[in-house]
Amino acid sequence: MFWSKETEIKFFRDALISGNKPEQLFYFLEDKFYAYAPKGKSTEGKTLQSRNTLIGKYTEDWAKNLLSPIAENLGLYCVKDVVCSGIGLTQSSTADIAFCKTYTKNQPPENIALIFEVKMSIVNNYVFIPSQNKITFESDFKGHKGRPSLLRSDSMLKAIGKSINIRVSGDGSTKIPIVIIGNSPISKSYVDKVDFLRKSGVIQSFISVYPNPIEGQYLIETPENGFVTYSNYNALKQHITSLINSNLNYFASMIPKDGLGGLIEIASQEKTKFKKAEKFLELLKKSVIG
Repeated sequence: MFWSKETEIKFFRDALISGNKPEQLFYFLEDKFYAYAPKGKSTEGKTLQSRNTLIGKYTEDWAKNLLSPIAENLGLYCVKDVVCSGIGLTQSSTADIAFCKTYTKNQPPENIALIFEVKMSIVNNYVFIPSQNKITFESDFKGHKGRPSLLRSDSMLKAIGKSINIRVSGDGSTKIPIVIIGNSPISKSYVDKVDFLRKSGVIQSFISVYPNPIEGQYLIETPENGFVTYSNYNALKQHITSLINSNLNYFASMIPKDGLGGLIEIASQEKTKFKKAEKFLELLKKSVIG
């Protein structure tokens, strides 16, 4: 059910069966076809742009299949490439996957329950042997030169940038959780960043759905759970369900402490915690706009 070596081998097999040439999927280095250049070898400047497009579609379809049962359990639809102009999701920058109230690509903000940004790739290294039509495992990500999935700084920065763009695009985004889904650990340099993004409400979580990607130790989760690796489907389901049912509200502002205290004082006069929170957010919004 979760990402695995078999999932990656299936990608290569399906791509070859569909008519893609080995040169479009592998680096031909020293008479061998490699998924990545092993450490100590060079790709001589070659890049596999055609593979990037194929793996992007494959991983989004795979993630949709993984998440669809959770959406259905919540009475929602799991939709790819969602467009919502009200929160900055355009035809050229769609939500990779979203849980929605209706099964259409064009959605109003109030119909979107959760947004997933998919940042997945081939994680391990493989060798393709054409004469035997065989694909064999070569090494985990520590044995090759590639930086897959959430280990890539550009992938992390794109995910963060897109999430911020959604958050600042209008009030419609304030109640929509955002989850970044990958299939690798994150680098140590992003530990504090992902925890801060979670605590500040910009992104609700970074998750990996590839349990045990290497034999040795690796980063399973961060101290504040901004990043978590899942190996149990019920735990993943519970996490996503909790995000949708928690009635979250994102807010951000810079106002003087005495002004903030005044808002809290007014809001505290409401009778229930829910009403106090609603009043505070209403006053905060008026304060920021005014």
